[in-house]
Amino acid sequence: MIRRLRLFGVEIGAVLASVLIFWIPLYFVFVNAMKDKRGASLRSMSWPTSNHLWSNIKEVIQARDHMLIRAFVNSTTLTLLSIAILLLVCAMAGFVMQRRSDRVTPWIGFFVLAGLIIPPAIVPTIWVLDNLHLFKTMLGLIMVEVALGFPFGVLLYRGFMGAIPREIDEAAVVDGCGGFRLFFQIIFPLLKPVNATIIVTSSVAIFNDFTNPLYFFPGSDNATVQLTLYNFMNQFVSQYNLLYTNILLITLPPLVLFIFFNKKIVAGITAGAVKG
Repeated sequence: MIRRLRLFGVEIGAVLASVLIFWIPLYFVFVNAMKDKRGASLRSMSWPTSNHLWSNIKEVIQARDHMLIRAFVNSTTLTLLSIAILLLVCAMAGFVMQRRSDRVTPWIGFFVLAGLIIPPAIVPTIWVLDNLHLFKTMLGLIMVEVALGFPFGVLLYRGFMGAIPREIDEAAVVDGCGGFRLFFQIIFPLLKPVNATIIVTSSVAIFNDFTNPLYFFPGSDNATVQLTLYNFMNQFVSQYNLLYTNILLITLPPLVLFIFFNKKIVAGITAGAVKG
């Protein structure tokens, strides 16, 4: 009985912590996005006396020749292409690393793990992209995002594939399947839980990325949604109502995606923790 009470207390504490950490800041952004310029400048959590949300949204969208719309297009393109490449290369690398067992495999695993530990170097990456004529291009930024998400994706796929029996591979080979056919027709369809995890977690991270587009994809025409906050503060230093409205607009898509796919994320991470 005492153990159950303690567990119940831990659950209540976790719920309260989530409210304090997440929902209160979201409420703060929402109520200030509904205020006018003077009310939002106070930056209080009080409910507004009049609702200016729709007028604020129209002003934010029209600012700087509809920069927010261009930013949504850039961020969506970046996210979709990066996720498609991540799913393919991470799944293939994880499959090879899990199935093969030789002297090289531990070293490959070490370098993949090092990708999670070693911080990215901005200046050398810019130099490499510039020499490849990919600096300030969408393709160059996609390569950066894929490289940064690669280690986590490979480890997740590798852990999940440990639960897939090798007998499936052997039976497919006996039936005449080659390597690519074995992977794409038999193994890859079994990876739906991990695919969902990678799609949601990486989509939120890439869509909300601020640093990489700032360094590797500069320019007003290349702005992503997070960079609109940076530009918006420069243009409207004291118009916090527009800033909070901008924050609200770019927060809603990842939030909705996370809420709808929350169970799939948990299932994929749990499945990826099982090793055969």
